[in-house]
Parts: sequence; C-alpha cells; structure tokens
Amino acid sequence: MTRGNRSHLPQKPCVSCGRPFTWRRKWARDWDRVRYCSERCRRARSSRKEAD
Repeated sequence: MTRGNRSHLPQKPCVSCGRPFTWRRKWARDWDRVRYCSERCRRARSSRKEAD
C-alpha cells in the first residue's frame, strides 16, 4: 500500500454532519458499526438526543 493514496479506501457519510469519511486502520474490526467521522460529531449527536 502506498502512503497518501486513499482513493481506493471505502467511504461513508457521517450520521451527524453528513460529511464523507474514509476507512481508517483502527476501525478495521468495527467498520460496519462506525457511524461518526469524529469524537466531536459523536458527542454532538448524543447530546442532541438527550435534549429532545
């Protein structure tokens, strides 16, 4: 694998902000369960649910 060439990696949209994010090695086992692009989006989503 060449470094910096992420065009062949899978992508999916963030549930919170809608931006597409790319597969990361640390998500290899959990890629199907990853829903948010960042910790900030994950926290923002959970706080919005509590406010409703």
